[in-house]
Amino acid sequence: MSFAVKALANPAPAQAPSVFAISRPSYSNPCLSIPFKPIKFNLSCSHPSFLCLKKKGPIVRASVMAAQNEENDSVALEEQEEGFDGKLDWDSSESDAEGGESVGYAKLNEDAKLYVGNLPYTVTSDDLAQLFQEAGVVEMAEVIYNKDTDQSRGFGFVTMSTVEEAERAVEKFNRYDVGGRLLTVNIALPKGSKPERTPRVIDSGSKIYVGNLPWSMDDSRLEEIFSEHGKVVSARVVYDRESGRSRGFGFVEMSSEAEMNDAISNLDGENLEGRSIRVSVADRRSF
Repeated sequence: MSFAVKALANPAPAQAPSVFAISRPSYSNPCLSIPFKPIKFNLSCSHPSFLCLKKKGPIVRASVMAAQNEENDSVALEEQEEGFDGKLDWDSSESDAEGGESVGYAKLNEDAKLYVGNLPYTVTSDDLAQLFQEAGVVEMAEVIYNKDTDQSRGFGFVTMSTVEEAERAVEKFNRYDVGGRLLTVNIALPKGSKPERTPRVIDSGSKIYVGNLPWSMDDSRLEEIFSEHGKVVSARVVYDRESGRSRGFGFVEMSSEAEMNDAISNLDGENLEGRSIRVSVADRRSF
């Protein structure tokens, strides 16, 4: 008993573990040595001026996202002041657009939005953004993917900073070769609108149908071929609306019936890039 009293009377000096030290932490514990090194975080987005929203989502310029965040903060503050009940109308903020997710961003100029068709299936949104930067400031770029297969649908959208830059991009990249495919680039129609249809002119007896065209054939090349047989009023290759690829046929209108007949007699069966083209008077129903 006396031993216990003596032990209590002369307790050993208590020493708190170094990890609990308040004034000056020490990491010299011989049993545990933890090196402290700075940790670096790297974003997976390869392009420095854009933010990747998801693995296969749109590429958005950082300044646009900052503006969107400011707008969201402002809306949230207004909702709080007005007693917002917490219910969200998701349909108004996010909608499904042709197999991709189209989200509204602040300060995007709809008049500067471009449709880009006939894309190689390996092109990503980041690739699209970097390509179109050659024409100006890209605010957003998005390749559209199939929901079920997660594969590119071969087209996308790019929004430039200004209408002038959008027009410059159309001029530079329409029929531009990317991976062996000629891009189709034009100003995108506003959502919900329909393209204006010009009246078809049937009062023409000198229009030619040209079939079995090489896939690389374009309007200017078609016009060049037929101009050797007279004055060409118009020449166009027909393209698929969704993919932007040639459908392998087109139409040429000559200035007179005599020139039309001359072109047909000389070019029907002509070999172009290994393909024997078919040239005949166009069916009036196709005008």
